[in-house]
Amino acid sequence: MTATFETSTSCVVAPDGINGEYEPVPEDAVPRVRRSAGTAGIATAPVMTHAEHVAAVRAGDIGSMHSWELVTAVDGPGTRLTVFLAGCPLRCLYCHNPDTLKMKDGEPVALADLLARVRRYLPVFRATGGGLTVSGGEPLMQPAFLGRLLRGAREMGVHTTIDTSGFLGAHASEALLDDVDLVLLDIKSGLPETYQATTGRALEPTLDFSRRLADRGTEMWIRFVLVPGLTDAPENVDAVADHVATLATVSRVEVLPFHNMGRDKWERLGMAYELGDTPAPSAALVERVRGQFRARGLSVY
Repeated sequence: MTATFETSTSCVVAPDGINGEYEPVPEDAVPRVRRSAGTAGIATAPVMTHAEHVAAVRAGDIGSMHSWELVTAVDGPGTRLTVFLAGCPLRCLYCHNPDTLKMKDGEPVALADLLARVRRYLPVFRATGGGLTVSGGEPLMQPAFLGRLLRGAREMGVHTTIDTSGFLGAHASEALLDDVDLVLLDIKSGLPETYQATTGRALEPTLDFSRRLADRGTEMWIRFVLVPGLTDAPENVDAVADHVATLATVSRVEVLPFHNMGRDKWERLGMAYELGDTPAPSAALVERVRGQFRARGLSVY
């Protein structure tokens, strides 16, 4: 999962903190920062034995969820119900939600209850051209639950999006991908050694997944987090841009300037935050990187 850190002129729909209802916030007052309702309004799964719980997880009846939010112009077109699932195989140095990394730390929620929340916002989705986005953590950590959630949303006529690093792309069956309208694919580096340093994992699975999505005709928005001293090297950006330019179904690239707003969470969790002294990228650096993508004929935001 990535976050956007710039000021937006879009209207965010934010929780009132009392009963889970939402109301518009003035456009000029809203930064593009996530406002989470936690799991408020979605019942946790009923108490069951360990064996029953394992069986329900394997069947996709229960998922481990961190939070949800309703937000505009961040996680896909229109107003989105974004669901954050718990668990991620990557350990990105700039992760702004380290509390989503472990699946066991999420809340067990029933598929039926989450789909009821999706159904509640059908009028909003229809009015704005929005839909459901499943993020994390890493949603492909829970492919059974994710697949059934996407299928249920599509049966309601809801536009579906997944926000993924692509590292677990092999977990996505063709049937699951048939129920995905848009993939927000985080390509965190173009050079294998930089990807390893940034995430603790290998780059190739993400590249393989991107090629698979392009081959099957799935629309992608590419996200690249620009971190000074880590991902900003011209050759690293060129490698990302060169790869993305080969993917026929990429409709936009988002260059997301780094911000260390997640530092406090790392400290509360007793985790060492290595980027504490890293500044946000300058406007000149952001423009240089965006220019590298534009030079390949890509639409950049």
